[in-house]
Amino acid sequence: MTDEICRRDFLRIAGALGAGIGWAGAGVPRLWAGEYGNGAPNAEKLGWRVACCAYTFNQFTFYEALERTASLGVKLVEGFSWQPLSKEQAKVQTNETMPAPLVKEVKTRLADSGLKLVGCYMAEMPNKEDVCRRKFDWGKELGVEYFVTEPPLDAFGMLEKLCDEYKICISIHNHPKPSSIYWDPETVVKAVKGRTTRLGACADTGHWVRSGLDPVECVRKLEGRLVSFHLKDITEVGKVDAPDVPWGEGKGNIEGVLKEVHRQRARLVFGIEYERHGETRPDVAKCLAFIDKVAAGLAG
Repeated sequence: MTDEICRRDFLRIAGALGAGIGWAGAGVPRLWAGEYGNGAPNAEKLGWRVACCAYTFNQFTFYEALERTASLGVKLVEGFSWQPLSKEQAKVQTNETMPAPLVKEVKTRLADSGLKLVGCYMAEMPNKEDVCRRKFDWGKELGVEYFVTEPPLDAFGMLEKLCDEYKICISIHNHPKPSSIYWDPETVVKAVKGRTTRLGACADTGHWVRSGLDPVECVRKLEGRLVSFHLKDITEVGKVDAPDVPWGEGKGNIEGVLKEVHRQRARLVFGIEYERHGETRPDVAKCLAFIDKVAAGLAG
């Protein structure tokens, strides 16, 4: 964030507080809501749910990510497990290791900011039931609907049991080849075949493009097993470090992906995720405008 943006935010907050707009409990000031955007109402009419991935704000704390998500008029946030909770609790990460009083504080922050923690990216989901059960306990307490992760193939039997017990999905993420065995959607299809439908895919379209794959064809292969998206548009095909750009401005055929999801009548979460540092909210607002325009056209 630039010094000018910091100064502008400070003046806006100070003015609002002077006018009597206070902090909502321990949560986020309501004045941020809708500052950078108004969500994606037409997408919601199709049953699509748009979330901001907290990794889009990866240089900030989780609480700061909540503020930025609220400023876009978005109601859902997807966390990631190694993000510091707050400036005051910088050593506490947003995962199952946080003390119970802070879990309660997180629930208050979410409620006060009008947000839901719909999912969380877990860096590790090993084939150890006691370890994973602690994660599921934490997720259930916070109302998480899915965990994004790349589990070992031998963990699916155990994870299937926990998914059905806790009614929380595992959304299998794909990093680009060769860093992940899930870069090819066929691996996901084989891993979940015959198992609970709470095991499915987190479709990272940008990483598919970086792997040289057609994202629309990948989505088609995963029909019936899509849980969520890390929807990204990328500048180049087949280049692992190709940067992301607002939806519709790159080579990721985001409109084609959305049309394929609509054909499948899938009702899932579209996570907006940027990997670079800096002030990403203007680009996220462009993504919201893009999906809402496409949704309006599909709705007729």
